[in-house]
Amino acid sequence: MINITFLGATRTVTGSKYLITAGKTKMLIDCGLFQGPKELRERNWEKLPIAASEIDAVVLTHAHLDHSGYIPALAKQGFSGKILSSSGTRDLCSILLPDSGKIQEEDAEHANRKGFSRHKPALPLYTEEEARDALTLFHPEEFAKTIQVTKDVAVEFTQNGHILGSSFVTVMHKNTSIVFSGDVGRNNDPLMFAPRWIRRADYVVLESTYGNRTHPRSDLLDDLEAIINKTLKRGGIVLIPSFAVGRAQHLLYAIYLLKKAKRISEVPVFLNSPMAISATELLLKHQGEHKLNPTVSAEVADTATYVQTVEDSIELDHRTDPMIIISASGMATGGRVLHHLKTLAPDAKNTILFVGYQAEGTRGREIVEGAKSVKIYGQEVPINAEVASIENLSAHADRDELLYWLSHFSEAPKKVFIVHGEENSARAMKQAIIDRFGWQVEVPDYRDSIDLP
Repeated sequence: MINITFLGATRTVTGSKYLITAGKTKMLIDCGLFQGPKELRERNWEKLPIAASEIDAVVLTHAHLDHSGYIPALAKQGFSGKILSSSGTRDLCSILLPDSGKIQEEDAEHANRKGFSRHKPALPLYTEEEARDALTLFHPEEFAKTIQVTKDVAVEFTQNGHILGSSFVTVMHKNTSIVFSGDVGRNNDPLMFAPRWIRRADYVVLESTYGNRTHPRSDLLDDLEAIINKTLKRGGIVLIPSFAVGRAQHLLYAIYLLKKAKRISEVPVFLNSPMAISATELLLKHQGEHKLNPTVSAEVADTATYVQTVEDSIELDHRTDPMIIISASGMATGGRVLHHLKTLAPDAKNTILFVGYQAEGTRGREIVEGAKSVKIYGQEVPINAEVASIENLSAHADRDELLYWLSHFSEAPKKVFIVHGEENSARAMKQAIIDRFGWQVEVPDYRDSIDLP
């Protein structure tokens, strides 16, 4: 008997965390941070239903913080087992986790200095140093290799095309197998290879970020060219809130192609995210995991000027000449992009361009849905800039692509659990699978604990 407890990413797109109990083995598949609305973020401070010291291992599908960002907190609570991942995921986590700790420290310090937190004092969930300490627990593994976690349980990583290192994780206990999809990549992604097929599993835990819709079929370069040129023509600045890992690299590649074809001017491009800078450099290290050859990888990496220091970031806000700024975070929930928003959002010449999913309760969602102002660091900031959105840059499979991936199973799983999607998306994905395949499908709730025969 295997038991799975859903500790995150249920009817929401954040906090992926699943506790597996199989025989004497207890392990987490993903260990994500809750982000977005306050009621979700507060879950980061809740006690887990198991002592951290009792968990044998953590297995990661990929490095994004909503799948890995709780690891330093878990280690702080006494976890000392192995963290298993691909080498690409380990390398990205070595960038993301310390940066997450640093941002949390900075946000806590800022809140205490400005006095807008109800916590006295406001504290970070973990520090940059605690995040670095947690990195010593990582054990990178190869794809397509059976890894014995304990005597009872083995796992295997299969490339899923979302970002560098991203994987389907198959958990095997005796004669039972569970596949965790993580975030599934696109079939025709410009950078990443298509997700590999998985032929069978007894149970599937499937993401549903875009479970209720398909991506636009318009051409990404056409859309990006039109928005950039329109903004530059009126002397404005294009600000692109972007996830540092995956999305920023896709953007740089698209801008590289537009510049090479002379479809946009030689406008300066700034990548203002230390995480994104380091992640872009990893394209060269993990050459076999993406479609770009070494020459193009280097040219893409040289497309932007890298903004390393806080001082240089502040100086960027004093410039008024036309340019493109790519800065994290992608949903405008934190990071350096907030300072750029404060400066650029009130000016109608500028454009705020969102290039990915905006979760409920985030500033990005508010702005996309037409908010006249948003609160940033305790201050209401008017949104007078043009707001644009491009959805076909997403690194998530849409509904039809998820169904296409499932169609390659040689036999029906006993059950599919739908996770990592807001309520409407999760329920729509459930119905789409029932309509297409007639399989057993369930949308679990937060902290549901289910025995898998």
